[in-house]
Amino acid sequence: MSTQRHLTRRLSQLYAGLALYGASSAMLVGAGLGLEPWGVLHQGLAERTGLTIGVVSIIVGAAVLLLWIPLRQRPGLGTVSNVFVVGLAMDGTLALLPETSALTARIPLLVAGIVLNGVATGLYIAARFGPGPRDGLMTGLHQRTGRSIRLMRTAVEITVVATGFALGGTVGVGTVLYALSIGPLAQLFLRVFAVQGTSGSRAVVAGARPEGAILRP
Repeated sequence: MSTQRHLTRRLSQLYAGLALYGASSAMLVGAGLGLEPWGVLHQGLAERTGLTIGVVSIIVGAAVLLLWIPLRQRPGLGTVSNVFVVGLAMDGTLALLPETSALTARIPLLVAGIVLNGVATGLYIAARFGPGPRDGLMTGLHQRTGRSIRLMRTAVEITVVATGFALGGTVGVGTVLYALSIGPLAQLFLRVFAVQGTSGSRAVVAGARPEGAILRP
């Protein structure tokens, strides 16, 4: 594969992954059965501020990115793109999703959203243009404190979920199902979308190898 085609594929994967991540997050919101950890916070803040959840996602992503400065983390193209693309895709998808109260529609929407999130995660990480702002925060805390990434991630996400829930974010069966399934799904789709011969931007991961990572934009 030529260098240009290789770069084109990686860029296509990056932006497809980010857009699909935003769409899948919107599907979880539409299902109303529980969101992923950062989604709970975004929804809670949106309820309190009157802003759309996508705009809140952008603001939170930018704020988290500022925390990289004292943590001495270096953003990549994927990091900066993440801040904007996910939020815009989220609001765009929510505008198209019909409202439904029937469980027969909400449960399939939840399952489809989680699976699509796994696809999006595989696409985004495999492109290797840098971690999302929230993942860089966790790895930065790991480097500065010496604590394990697993511990830092757990601590951050518990704090995020608790804060979001207190603000009015939705925690439910979807939150638990997401937590249990996103790891295996992400690993599967990382293998499916792996780009051979990638060098340069290194994905910052929640483990020793990218293939074992679970990065959320």
